[in-house]
Amino acid sequence: SAEHQRRYRVIGSDVWLVVCLLSKLVSSGVFSAVSMFLNTLTPKFYVALTGTSSLISGLILIFEWWYFRKYGTSFIEQVSVSHLRPLLGGVDNSSASSSSSSNGDTDSSRQSVSECKVWRNPLNLFRGAEYNRYTWVTGREPLTYYDMNLSAQDHQTFFTCDSDHLRPADAIMQKAWRERNPQARITAAHEALDLEDCATAYILLAEEEATTIVEAEKLFKQALKIGESCYRRSQQLQHHGAQYEAQHRRDTNVLVYIKRRLAMCSRKLGRTREAVKMMRDLMKEFPLLSMFNIHENLLESLLELQNYADVQAVLAKYDDISLPKSATICYTAALLKARAVSDKFSPEAASRRGLSTAEMNAVEAIHRAVEFNPHVPKYLLEMKSLILPPEHILKRGDSEAIAYTFFHLQHWKRVEGALNLLHCTWEGTVFHEVSVYPKKELPFFILFTAGLCSFTAMLALLTHQFPELMGVFAKAFLSTLFAPLNFIMEKVESILPSSLWHQLTRI
Repeated sequence: SAEHQRRYRVIGSDVWLVVCLLSKLVSSGVFSAVSMFLNTLTPKFYVALTGTSSLISGLILIFEWWYFRKYGTSFIEQVSVSHLRPLLGGVDNSSASSSSSSNGDTDSSRQSVSECKVWRNPLNLFRGAEYNRYTWVTGREPLTYYDMNLSAQDHQTFFTCDSDHLRPADAIMQKAWRERNPQARITAAHEALDLEDCATAYILLAEEEATTIVEAEKLFKQALKIGESCYRRSQQLQHHGAQYEAQHRRDTNVLVYIKRRLAMCSRKLGRTREAVKMMRDLMKEFPLLSMFNIHENLLESLLELQNYADVQAVLAKYDDISLPKSATICYTAALLKARAVSDKFSPEAASRRGLSTAEMNAVEAIHRAVEFNPHVPKYLLEMKSLILPPEHILKRGDSEAIAYTFFHLQHWKRVEGALNLLHCTWEGTVFHEVSVYPKKELPFFILFTAGLCSFTAMLALLTHQFPELMGVFAKAFLSTLFAPLNFIMEKVESILPSSLWHQLTRI
C-alpha cells in the first residue's frame, strides 16, 4: 500500500543517514583518536579498571547469594521476569504453564502438582505438650514462622466459615486463628468458652495450652461432645442453602480433626489397639476425606503392633499410581519386602551366588523408595542428626524425610537386618532428574557473577604483576575487537562519494 511504501522510504532514509554519520566519523578521525587514547593508557589504569570490575561483580555476587538463601530465587532473574519481560512483550510463566498443562497429560500434571505442594504433616506433634517442651529446655523455637503461618491458614480453612459472625463464640475464634501471639490465641479461646460451648476453642486449648498429652486428651473429649452435636444438627440442615452447606462442611472438618487427634493421643499414651480401632472407624465413616492422610497414622500404629499383614492390606489400598505417593507408603512397602530377607542377607554371599527372587524384590522396593525421596536413608542410617518434625512437609523433600524417620526409625530397628540391607543397597540407586527434589540449583546469575568476579580478579592480579605484557595483550585485544568495524567503515568510505556529507548538511 502507499502507507507501507512511505514507511519503507522513511526507514531507508534513516538507515542511509546512519551510514553517512559513521562514514563522517571515520573520515574525521574519531576512531584514530580513540586508538591513540588507548595507546596512551598506563598499566595502572588497567589494574584499577579490572580491580573495580572485580569489586562490583563481587558485591553483586554476595547480594545475589544472600537473596537466594533468604527467598529461594535470584533477584536479577525475578526483576527481569516481573518487570522487563512484560515490557518486552514476553509471555507470563503462569499462562504458559497453564496452556501447556491443558494440552498435556492430565494424570502426569496432577501427579507433579501433588508432589510439589506443601502438605500438612499427618503425624504432627502437639504444640503445648510436645513442641513447647523443646522450647522450655533449649530456649529455642522448634517451628519456623513460615510453618506456623501455614498452620494458621489451615485452621482458618478447616475451622471457620462465612456464617461465623452469627455466633459470638465462632466470631471470636475466627479472629483467634489469625492471631500471631500464642497467648492471645489462648486468651481468645477462653473468652469464646465464657460465652458458650465451642468445639474449636477446645481444639485450640488442647493443641497449645495443654502441657501433657493427658490434658490434651481431656480437652479433645470435651470438644468431641460439642462437635458431634453440631455435626448432627448441620447434617440435617445442609440442603437448606449454601450457608448451611458451608456450616456442615466446617463441622465435618472439626469432627474429623478431633477424632484423629484423639486417636493420636491414644497412640502416644500406649493404647495402640484403641488408636487403630478409632482410625479404622474414622476412615470408614469419612472415606472421602483423604486430605488428612489418616492412613499414614494407621500404618504407623499397625507397625507398632507388628501387625504386618494389616500393614500390607493398607498398602494394597493406598499404594496406587493414581493416588499421591508419600515417603511413608514407599518406605513401609520397602520395609515389608526387606523383612522377608533381611535377617539372613549377606552382601558377600549375595555377590557370590547372586540375588534370590525375594532379595531382588526387596532391593527393587528400596530403590523405588529412594527414588521417591533420597533424603530418608541418611536419617534412617543415622548419618544425619534428627530434629523435631515440622507441622508441614514438602513431598520428596528433606522435611518429609525428617518427619518419616522421626516416627518410623524404631520400626526399622525392630526388623533385624533391615537397616543393613538398606545401607547395602540405597547408594546403588540410579536417580532420575527429580531424585534430588526439592534441592534447588543455583540460579544462572549467581554462577555468572561468580565467574565474572573470578575472571576480573585474575585480570587485575595479572595486570598488577605483569603490567607491560598485559598492556600489550589489552591493546591487541582492543585492536582485534575494532578491526571488523574499521574494515566496514573503510569499505563504506570508499563506496560513498566524498561530497555526500556536505550535501546532507546543506539539506
